Amino acid sequence: MARKTIAGKNTRQSLKQTGRNRLKPGATATRFAEGRRRAYDPASQHESVRLKKPKARHGADTKAAHGELPQWTNAEIEEAFRRFAAANPAPRTELQHINAFTLLVAVVLSAQATDAGVNKATPALFKLADTPEKMAKLGEARVRDLIKTIGLFRTKAKNVVALSLRLIEHHGGRVPHDRAALEALPGVGRKTANVVLNVAFGEPTIAIDTHIFRVGNRTGLAVGKTPLDVEMKLMEVVPEKYRLHAHHWLILHGRYTCLARRPLCEKCIIADLCKWPGKTAFSAPI
Repeated sequence: MARKTIAGKNTRQSLKQTGRNRLKPGATATRFAEGRRRAYDPASQHESVRLKKPKARHGADTKAAHGELPQWTNAEIEEAFRRFAAANPAPRTELQHINAFTLLVAVVLSAQATDAGVNKATPALFKLADTPEKMAKLGEARVRDLIKTIGLFRTKAKNVVALSLRLIEHHGGRVPHDRAALEALPGVGRKTANVVLNVAFGEPTIAIDTHIFRVGNRTGLAVGKTPLDVEMKLMEVVPEKYRLHAHHWLILHGRYTCLARRPLCEKCIIADLCKWPGKTAFSAPI
């Protein structure tokens, strides 16, 4: 008897819960209609793009990493960057900064960290120190305390103070407009130098981060085993008129659309041009 009572109670609870989750009359039809509207709305950029299953996507990424994708034509590359430019004519770095020095510091801090995470820490830091002289005076311990929410903060604090001292001693407190001089600064590598040259000095450099490296290889636009390989390939294929903003467009594309685990191909403005075999596009942009 007790067993029947418990079973009956569980059944009643299950039915009650099912009733709570049951769709209201007409809801299914409404959702279906909404889905059709989104899929075929002329205002959308693609009618439909479907991704293959995770295992197949992994295989597609492996194939891309081995450089087995079809080559882009010059016309396709031109069209891809024309679309990027039309969608975002004047892209900017998402790292908050005040001047060339704070840009340099922000990029150094962004290594193996997100821009959003860096932007949470730097306002307080830059309020106290927006020049090499102020940063050096602030000292490593205080800098470390201000950036402790950022990964590798101890090493980065040491580098920020050290590069500030070097700027004072060798460059009159100014950020040099020179690749070799930038890369000689503590904590500054090729990627950081490229960002500073591009954003602070308007040089058409292409800084390769994890997003651009992924986009270049996955799409087949610029395949390479190292960041330098991808950089050199992009510098070769990106039309000169688009080169100044190319790395911004590609970073933003990798950060918000061509995601690592589950790329949003249904929102991608170059889905029909992309050579990645992990997606199946049913239509070109409208």
